[in-house]
Amino acid sequence: MQLSAREDIGAPVEHVFREIADFAAFERKIIRRGGDVALLDGPVPPEPSARWEVRFRFRGKNRRVVATLERLDPGQGLTIGFASPNIKGHCTVDLVALSASRTRLNVVIVTRPVSIAAKVLAQSLRLGRGRMERRFRTIVTTYAEDVEARHRAGA
Repeated sequence: MQLSAREDIGAPVEHVFREIADFAAFERKIIRRGGDVALLDGPVPPEPSARWEVRFRFRGKNRRVVATLERLDPGQGLTIGFASPNIKGHCTVDLVALSASRTRLNVVIVTRPVSIAAKVLAQSLRLGRGRMERRFRTIVTTYAEDVEARHRAGA
């Protein structure tokens, strides 16, 4: 399954890149929402191959995902791969400088079920795909607005 969203942000590409590469801020967001994040042994962010273990509760069950920073191109974007016992995938965030003060944010999440249970869940999610896509776009839009507001506040 693939979800994608695109937003234009009224901030320079350098600022937007700093925001998307602020891994500590994302860790804090996960913890505030009841999850648990641990940086695994190995390279530390922003080095490629940095890995995190993320634990959270979803649909009444405890989940565990290992996320790996696969690509980090300053001013261009990043890719984070993730894997759990049931689902594998990656999230790609690309940045395009539209002008000196405007940036396009492209976010694509691709997931692939691994287990039979995940395949059944993925099939049921396909039925609600439109609602899920709208929710995903809303999340990306809200994030883009927050990035733009932080840029204006700091300018």
